[in-house]
Amino acid sequence: MRRRELLALMAAAVTVPLAAEAQQTGKVGRIGCLLGATREQTSNLVKAFEDGLDDLGYVPGRNVVIEYRFADGNLERLPQLAQDLVRLKVDVIVTGSNPHVIAAKQATTTIPIVMVYVRDPVGVGLVASLSRPGGNVTGLSQDVGAEISGKRLALLKELVPTLSRVAVLVYAGFLPALATLKAMEAPARTLGMTVVRFDARGPGDLEGVFAAVTRARSDALVVTGGPVQFNMRTQIAQLALRHKLPSISAIVEDVEAGGLMSYGASLNDEWRRAAAYVDKILKGASPADLPVEQATKFGLVINLKTAKALGLTIPPSLLLRADQVIE
Repeated sequence: MRRRELLALMAAAVTVPLAAEAQQTGKVGRIGCLLGATREQTSNLVKAFEDGLDDLGYVPGRNVVIEYRFADGNLERLPQLAQDLVRLKVDVIVTGSNPHVIAAKQATTTIPIVMVYVRDPVGVGLVASLSRPGGNVTGLSQDVGAEISGKRLALLKELVPTLSRVAVLVYAGFLPALATLKAMEAPARTLGMTVVRFDARGPGDLEGVFAAVTRARSDALVVTGGPVQFNMRTQIAQLALRHKLPSISAIVEDVEAGGLMSYGASLNDEWRRAAAYVDKILKGASPADLPVEQATKFGLVINLKTAKALGLTIPPSLLLRADQVIE
């Protein structure tokens, strides 16, 4: 009897943890994904995120469900769409830049939120600190400091040595863009440049803004970025080309749309990295304890077709340093 009792106890000790693990593994995670543009405009970001999940063993429809919400370029819809995800009781919300995360945070203080491309999250009050976020928001952050801003100006100067006056395109309602503009001032002085701010609130403003940029005799253009400018990137690229303005921005998507150069972290890489945060949260980690990661890998992308249309010859030294050349 004692032997049978011992074997029964040993079997129970093994069976209980296995049953618990099977129950946990069998749970289907529900992810809310909030994007500001259309499904078509963000298809590359969706694919990158799902590829990241796939790397970690998540298969949509089998062990995870993804609820997508697209604002279709109208950022005023973000609060409503965020509240919709909260009503669905998703386990975690994944979203992009500052306005998206602010909308999600206003909709919930309990559901974990993974930010993907937020600038200065401490300064705008989304997290208490990068090392200890302290609330329901964590994820990936972007640098808006003088080093990165200065690097973009220096790349323009290397391409156009006579450059002296640079137009900076800002979406007036996007505070991180103003921080980027501020960060440019010191490196611009060092490079012998003057930066001049031009505001655009929507696609309807762009024709007038570019006409003003030309009247101001600007030599080049810096696109500060943000969700509104992301949605207008093709129109911005076309107008920069029409007004013969060499341009640089933070994201490769601007160059793929016809812009001249970009220097910054890859949005695709950031969305793929966001999957790791989702994985940890679905396994029980608290966003309050997951440090915010800042981008450390920055790439230079050059569009040779645009350079040719602008009558510019890219110096070999610049081409050699490019991580991607679009022909």
